[in-house]
Amino acid sequence: MKYDYIIRAVRRLKKRHKTNDIYELCRKMKIILNEVPMGTGKNAVKGFYIRNARKKVITVNSDLPGIVQRYIIAHELGHAVLHENGGISCFQDIAMYDVSSIMEKEANLFAAEILMEDAEVLMILGESRDFYYTASLLEVPPEFLEFKFRLMRQKGYTLPEAPIIAQSNFLKVVPFPEHHPIDPP
Repeated sequence: MKYDYIIRAVRRLKKRHKTNDIYELCRKMKIILNEVPMGTGKNAVKGFYIRNARKKVITVNSDLPGIVQRYIIAHELGHAVLHENGGISCFQDIAMYDVSSIMEKEANLFAAEILMEDAEVLMILGESRDFYYTASLLEVPPEFLEFKFRLMRQKGYTLPEAPIIAQSNFLKVVPFPEHHPIDPP
């Protein structure tokens, strides 16, 4: 899937529902949002999206901090919008990412686009010129900011090089909840 497609999909979603709030979008799109305790261990599921019998459901691990749940929900919303008929997508620390890395990358790009406005990124980056500080003020992991940079470059913005290259499975390896999710590595 091309970056332009993801940018247009987010733009259409925001315009249609007049919001970029992921919780409001889920409600307006009739996506059931379940918060279920699933533990915090190494193999704990962080969240998943499933579509069954015309019902769309995002389930997020309620044992994770609220800010982390927000990232997971935005990512799973990406699966719901971009991979509507994809069946199930699950964030668990297992080796499922080899097969689904393209879909994971697309969901991460979607999450980055829905969670951050271009103008806000430019304003904070212009004031600080520091990548990690910008991510911190935007309350996103640095990897999401790097994905956002990719999309903004596609839109024609000139941005400094990010000090990281985000991997499609970065949410799998982020140490939750022991460390603040937006601390630099």
